[in-house]
Amino acid sequence: MSNLGGTFTFPGTGLTVHRMGFGAMQLPGKGVWGPPRDHEQALAVVREAVDSGIDHIDTADFYGPEIANQLIREALFPYPRRPVVVSKIGAKRGPDASWRPATSDDEIVAAIKRNVETLGLAKIDIVNVRLFDPSVPPAEVERMVRAVVSCVDRGLVGHVGMSNASAGQVRAAQGVAPIVCVQNHYNLIRRADDAMIDDLAAQGIPYVPFFPLGGFSPIQSGRLDELARRLDVTPMQLALAWLLARSPNVLLIPGTSSLAHLRENIAAASVEIPEEIARELNALAGKPVS
Repeated sequence: MSNLGGTFTFPGTGLTVHRMGFGAMQLPGKGVWGPPRDHEQALAVVREAVDSGIDHIDTADFYGPEIANQLIREALFPYPRRPVVVSKIGAKRGPDASWRPATSDDEIVAAIKRNVETLGLAKIDIVNVRLFDPSVPPAEVERMVRAVVSCVDRGLVGHVGMSNASAGQVRAAQGVAPIVCVQNHYNLIRRADDAMIDDLAAQGIPYVPFFPLGGFSPIQSGRLDELARRLDVTPMQLALAWLLARSPNVLLIPGTSSLAHLRENIAAASVEIPEEIARELNALAGKPVS
């Protein structure tokens, strides 16, 4: 069995998880909207993830909306093997399935309460403040974090993280509360957060990338395919293995509603990348060999 990439502890929390986690975004229907195409397989995916040793589940009440949380609860309640559950606030879904900001204090508190209720938990271990805009000013970031902290004080939330945030926004949040993780768009090609990852690693804070294959050009995708074939793995497995190798503070949350893809993702934690292929992967993004 895979060692799931080893383990990492969220700072100041006592919460230790395997570095290969599971993201619930793909559990609902197409467009992260409505019920899943195959209800029973969605439940089976969640159960097998936990049975395989995954103990970090990322979700949000606006996935579905509420569908992902409901599926997690149906699959795992009463949580005999309690995973660390990370959710997020700051968004809602319109009746047309659009994604809209939901950032007022009342909206934040209401979203946290919905997460607690739909998941069937006494509290959410970590709630990420999800920002819609990189230009959100520090004062607004601080206000949103304070709203989550109010729920920490009520016992509804354990700790605070950030999502889709710049380094400056993370620093603003840290002025209000300890930030125990940062979840941003990052992968082999999209590497704007390289400096942030290293800075967070120095602070003992995990970085959680999403969209491991997002933003690749056709040429880059083709080259990734070639390198994956040389190792007899899938492109997704190679992309995930590269992320695990990037830094020991990187935690993964690949999402799927397929048992076959779940198993492939778990197997990626055991993929070793030879130095020569690692150099070629870095070259895809025009990065120097590390």
